[in-house]
Amino acid sequence: MVMATDWHDWHRPYDDPGSPLARRLRLVQEHVDEWLDERPEPVLTVVSACAGQGRDLLGVLARRPDASRVRATLIEYDARNTAAARAEADRLGVAVATKCADAGLPESYADAVPADLVLFAGVFGNIGDADVRRTVAALPRLCAPGATVIWTRTRRAPDLTPSIRAWFAEAGFTETAFHAPDDVLFSVGVHRLTAAPRPLGSGGRLFRFT
Repeated sequence: MVMATDWHDWHRPYDDPGSPLARRLRLVQEHVDEWLDERPEPVLTVVSACAGQGRDLLGVLARRPDASRVRATLIEYDARNTAAARAEADRLGVAVATKCADAGLPESYADAVPADLVLFAGVFGNIGDADVRRTVAALPRLCAPGATVIWTRTRRAPDLTPSIRAWFAEAGFTETAFHAPDDVLFSVGVHRLTAAPRPLGSGGRLFRFT
């Protein structure tokens, strides 16, 4: 019998600073910090797919004096995680909306895109290879001009990350960073859209969690 993943309990390793998940989180947050430092605009839009409890973004906003520049939407299917993210956003007093919805459906991003930063942490390791390719090809539909995408993926064999990086290039992105630490299996990639964005449109599921 295969047990379904409890996506609320899945967040527990974040509380152990030495866990691979906590290390991955710090890397993602570092790139969010760098992105904010590089973008001087008074208003920046962020969307996070399968956002969980929103730690990738909320952890950064909690320590930044310019957090008010960010307008964000966190899309998460698990209602308990959505509630946890909502409570933390309210505590911080930041302009972060939470949406309990299926991030695999394009319509879930309505009113949240085009975004200047698109977070896909914890997604590509939980969907099929064909869905990863389809999603990467569709990412320009979520992006504002020059947007940055931050993504993660395990490198457990067979390692799909070389293909993912090639698919980003095919979709019109330029890689700005890729981390693959020797002592863990996770990887973190950062890509900037250099092609023209595309309209969100409707229909056509992007991915489904396996």
